[in-house]
Amino acid sequence: MNHNGKSYNYSKNKSAASMEKVWKSETFTNNGLPPPCSSEIYCYGQLIDTVMKMRIFHDSKTFVDLKLKNPPNQTITSFHEFMEKSNNIPTVDEVKVWLDNHFDPAGSELIEYIPEDFKEQPTFLERVVDKKFKKFASDLNHIWINLCRKINDEVKEHPELSSIIYVPGRFVIAGGRFKEFYYWDSYWIIRGLLVCEMYQTAQSMIQNFLKIVEQYGFIPNGGRIYYLARSHPPLLAGMMKSYIDHTHDYEFAISSVNLLEKEFNYFITKKTVTVKGHQLARYIDASSGPRPESYREDLSIGNEFDTEEKRENFYSEIKAAGESGMDFSSRWFINENGENTGTLKDIKTRYIIPVELNAILYWNAKIISEIHGYAKNMVKQREYEMKANEILNAVNEVLWNEELGIWTDYDIINNKSRPYFSPTNFAPLWTKCFNATKSHVIADKILAYIKNLRLDDYPGGIPNSLYSTGEQWDWPNSWAPMQHMIILGLDNLEDSRTSSLALTWAERWIQSNFIAFESTGEMYEKYIATELGGFGGGGEYEVQTGFGWSNGVILDLLDKYGQNVKSPGWEMNLVH
Repeated sequence: MNHNGKSYNYSKNKSAASMEKVWKSETFTNNGLPPPCSSEIYCYGQLIDTVMKMRIFHDSKTFVDLKLKNPPNQTITSFHEFMEKSNNIPTVDEVKVWLDNHFDPAGSELIEYIPEDFKEQPTFLERVVDKKFKKFASDLNHIWINLCRKINDEVKEHPELSSIIYVPGRFVIAGGRFKEFYYWDSYWIIRGLLVCEMYQTAQSMIQNFLKIVEQYGFIPNGGRIYYLARSHPPLLAGMMKSYIDHTHDYEFAISSVNLLEKEFNYFITKKTVTVKGHQLARYIDASSGPRPESYREDLSIGNEFDTEEKRENFYSEIKAAGESGMDFSSRWFINENGENTGTLKDIKTRYIIPVELNAILYWNAKIISEIHGYAKNMVKQREYEMKANEILNAVNEVLWNEELGIWTDYDIINNKSRPYFSPTNFAPLWTKCFNATKSHVIADKILAYIKNLRLDDYPGGIPNSLYSTGEQWDWPNSWAPMQHMIILGLDNLEDSRTSSLALTWAERWIQSNFIAFESTGEMYEKYIATELGGFGGGGEYEVQTGFGWSNGVILDLLDKYGQNVKSPGWEMNLVH
């Protein structure tokens, strides 16, 4: 067996137990951190190592999503017996047969669920003037039925047989290879559900997340145990804010505020570092080894490093980028010259202070303060208002780049601002993490920044970077959440110029998604900035369809701008 460049010679005379002991002792003593989860099947061990290296599945994620037919210990014992019988050199076909005998297909734990609160004709459709866009919105509304899931009760009774994290309520998945819930995806999904008046489904998703915070203290990247060492941008409070803005269910918010605080404090205590005298958060993972869901891909690059320490640092940086949700991008590269050019070997996510994470934490504090105000808890309201102000000051003193006229990430290796474009540079506008009394001055600078980078020239949306690396979160790909963040952020400045640009970019994004949908019948995970109606590519896997957050963003934008946006050839499509 090979793992992390090491060669293991297991003899026939060694027992299964002693073989596993050797494997574990030589694999996970490197950086003192545990593997991503405690499962010797889904997160570490000879089984996952063997399956991944033999390339049994086209997608690494497939194996760690399989459901066990028998208890884990029995499965592990059976596997070691199987390996001994084959002298530890089984054929691919033999491994495939063994897997078929011991696992059920990926997704076996999930039940397709038709939500009771689905509405054929949600009210917002009446406000969408363009006939083609009205039909588009109606079609997207119906996709929620295809993406809604519940977890089989068997998982609650036998959680050890699956990598999925049990939650009691229904939820909406992203689509494609993503068969479980994902944390930050769910914010934009919930925005779309609320527009479609699916309030119970939105509340169910929020309640699921609250239960997870209660159990783990935070929300993992996605609904699988192999994500339990990392989170995602913390948007649960944002989900709650969207929910109460639509439903005015203040009692639900008040009853949940302690758990919102718990998650906020997790990020403050586990993720922050001191920069220029301020506490600012970064993305960071707390586990060893490669990502289980991308095990083969991580090993391939990890084996290019000449020491175990360098390999483990690489794995940590990769998983920290996974926590950001932007996996992967030149945004996280710091090469030997302190610049963003290079490859995944240059990834240094843990040493970059990201604009959006800190802007979102500011928003969290503001929302928590607001909810305490509903409960008339003035002490707590003031406490979180003060926390918000501290983050606001940190963001504007450390991350504001006066030369560029926008916020940018900060490199704590080289102690300098990173002057590279990312849509997340606009995040403080989205969460209102700026001094509102200076909004006109900020608008001047933001518009100059947009003009200098010619961001208005892209027909298919704002690209995720201006650097082409082949990674999916780089040029020329454009992503729904980033468009939403920028469009709403520009509108939040309450300046006629930025609001006009927000409308233009909203219309452009809706048109691009519409054209792709009309030609293929699909909504995509990502699109392409250089082409109106083109969908994106690159990264570790093929472009996925579904697609939760893309649907949610379009529905939310049509709710906001439906009276003003027009489809191609709109003059003949108006409803008279």
